[in-house]
Amino acid sequence: MMLHADRAHAGRVVIGLSGGVDSAVAAALLCDLGFEVHALAIDTWRPPQQGADRTTSTDVPQAATAVADALGIPLTQADLRDTFYQQVVQPFAASYAAGLTPNPCVFCNPNLKFAALLHTADALGARWIATGHYARATRDAGGSDMHPNTSPGRARLLRARAADKDQSYALYRLTQRELQRLVLPLGEVVSKEKVREIARNRGLPSADATDSQDLCFVAGGDYRALLAYLHTDGSEAMLQPGPIFDSAGTQIGQHRGLHHYTVGQRGGLGLAASERLYVLRLEPQRNAIVVGPRHELARTACDIEDTTFTSGAPPALEFDAHVRIRYRAPLVSAHVVIQDIQNARVTFGEPQYGVAPGQSLVMYDGEEVWGGGIIART
Repeated sequence: MMLHADRAHAGRVVIGLSGGVDSAVAAALLCDLGFEVHALAIDTWRPPQQGADRTTSTDVPQAATAVADALGIPLTQADLRDTFYQQVVQPFAASYAAGLTPNPCVFCNPNLKFAALLHTADALGARWIATGHYARATRDAGGSDMHPNTSPGRARLLRARAADKDQSYALYRLTQRELQRLVLPLGEVVSKEKVREIARNRGLPSADATDSQDLCFVAGGDYRALLAYLHTDGSEAMLQPGPIFDSAGTQIGQHRGLHHYTVGQRGGLGLAASERLYVLRLEPQRNAIVVGPRHELARTACDIEDTTFTSGAPPALEFDAHVRIRYRAPLVSAHVVIQDIQNARVTFGEPQYGVAPGQSLVMYDGEEVWGGGIIART
């Protein structure tokens, strides 16, 4: 571990504890480093098919309780079910109804989960907050982890050492408010197997637990079933079949409902054609899908909105960066032009395929996350 903490002065920390192996090992590492660890289990909305109704009270998840007991740390519960439903689940459904491909995690992290961690930390007089995310948070010279009353240096969000598990993309909307107090124990761990090894050696009950899915509120990972269940914010129309057009405007088939498709998708179209066809765009106004060959997917630039930077401001009005256009997409070179406080134009160094409105575009400088925004137009 390359977390530097004086065991006698590490201080109090509040960690988000889901009961999974990642947050469990993160909590264990903090204990080893001499922190006074307090755990926070956040209760979020789950649809009825997952065994709970959002209007029904539930206890602290059994898995989180088992981990806290094994480590001998106190556990607090935050009931965010109604807030989570209103601020995460409903906007998620509304985005799909608008023909977008949303990534709710990027908003849930700063607006709900990290906000709850900060609130709990302040209530407990804790200097630090922590999670089990695979990423790194560092602070420049100018402040001191051991002396929090000194003037803080800039905090930076970096990619994880375990490249295949890196979750910095999902954290790009964090600000100095969170990053100045954030400890990420798994950022220096080189593999998920190493995390499981630590869990087994510590006898943690979640050592062999399956990895959590990206959409924590979607049963079995099938968001289509969730959208069909919700029927909110216009999603009834989105669920209806409609026409499939080619790029020349000729109807060549019928789709099963817009929620079954996303930009760049090739499979599941049910079309007989002489060449492979891909979803070029969704048109919710006429409940239609436009498809075409792969070369028509190529995009040389896109506009992003609701832009945010971890430092609080862009590095310049124009700058070069490497960008990711979706969670597991490779990094590609790009030139960014800031248009105003929330909007920017991103020109790719080479054409990109499957640039989907609603997804996040995240900007990096080497290992550091600079910020990002929501893809609006291509």
